[in-house]
Amino acid sequence: MSPSHLSSLYPQHLETLQARAAEALRRSGHDYLVIPSGTLHYQAFDDRDYPYAVNPQFKAWLPLTQAPGSWLVITPGARPKLIFLQPHDYWHVVPAAPAGYWAGHFDIEVIRTADAAIRLLPPVFRCAIVGEPQSALGSYVPNNPEPVVQYLEYHRAFKTPYEIEMMREASRIGVRAHRAAERAFRAGASEFGIHLAYCQAAGQDANDLPYGNIVALNEHAAVLHYTHRDRLPPAPVRSFLIDAGASFGGYASDITRTYSAADDEFAAMIRAVDAAQLELCDMVRAGTDYAHIHLQAHRLLAGVLRDFGILKVSPEDALARGVSSAFFPHGIGHGIGLQVHDVAGLAASDAGGTIAKPDGHPYLRLTRTLAPGMVVTIEPGIYFIDMLLDELKAKGQGDAVDWDRVDAFKPYGGIRIEDDVVCTDDAPINLTREAFAG
Repeated sequence: MSPSHLSSLYPQHLETLQARAAEALRRSGHDYLVIPSGTLHYQAFDDRDYPYAVNPQFKAWLPLTQAPGSWLVITPGARPKLIFLQPHDYWHVVPAAPAGYWAGHFDIEVIRTADAAIRLLPPVFRCAIVGEPQSALGSYVPNNPEPVVQYLEYHRAFKTPYEIEMMREASRIGVRAHRAAERAFRAGASEFGIHLAYCQAAGQDANDLPYGNIVALNEHAAVLHYTHRDRLPPAPVRSFLIDAGASFGGYASDITRTYSAADDEFAAMIRAVDAAQLELCDMVRAGTDYAHIHLQAHRLLAGVLRDFGILKVSPEDALARGVSSAFFPHGIGHGIGLQVHDVAGLAASDAGGTIAKPDGHPYLRLTRTLAPGMVVTIEPGIYFIDMLLDELKAKGQGDAVDWDRVDAFKPYGGIRIEDDVVCTDDAPINLTREAFAG
């Protein structure tokens, strides 16, 4: 990633954020937007800290992800101010002085103690302070005014060109690591070994990644958020599902791929799901109801299940009867950006409200109508989960399924294919496929 390229995109990004902040403050009646970066949290009855996670509202403005105790002050019509904590410390690594393509756009005050920020902050009664309760400093307690939070979170769905470029680089890093993970799988590594190969290739430790890697061999792929990571591989190894992303400047990628150990019937099913996934990715178009993509995913996946002899009923019947949900129990995806599951996915407007999920589909994380600048994941899956299949039988829907065929595929666990896709004024941009093609 060329710093000069980011430098050319960043001013427009900052201008967009300043306009959003001004409108959010107008709605709440405050004069300043104050954003703490967050602080370290310590484990109960111990002196060990949890991994630090920067406030997403903070890293939206600048690519600082390791700056606990710092603050941003946004004043409409003025340059933003960064109060940067750079303590005198010989126990820990001290954050480097602010530098790079973004730093010249801020008035920067360096402080040596966290309490020193108080004298640099505007009058507290005029501030909308957006952050977690633990970020409180004296009388500067996050008040998270609802009009401010609702407005900023709603509009975070619309990424600037700068943000798209940050996510493009996160995708490149993630794809590089995915390739290393597949090589480790083909070489016979354990789940834990594959995870280590992934981190090494990404150049990111577990706490640097945007979420915990899902590395699942065989039946473990039927656990949607499997993060146990066995130290020894199973015998025999049949299949491999990896759901893992990467970070760049505070932005996330979220990528899932599934592989078969042999060119067998399960490999053919993976190819069929992949074809369906690409069809769904092409639906990421301006004006499309995201919930419609979710329902179409059920129809396409039910068609795959029928083609492989698992379902005895039509795709429409499988959707209407809830049969498809036993094999595809999660949502088709979510917004992504500063957070893997980006906020305001159900928001009706920037003033609040909720867009309901379709009946019978409680796990869908996004119900908004797509518009240019939105970035979403598309992640259809087929799984063989005993609990859900038993529930299907208990509901009297067992006649829709060929249970011998289910038994044949159950040792493989499941399939998921996931890409990060940008909605534009024209055809969608698939950041994940673009990175794999590079």
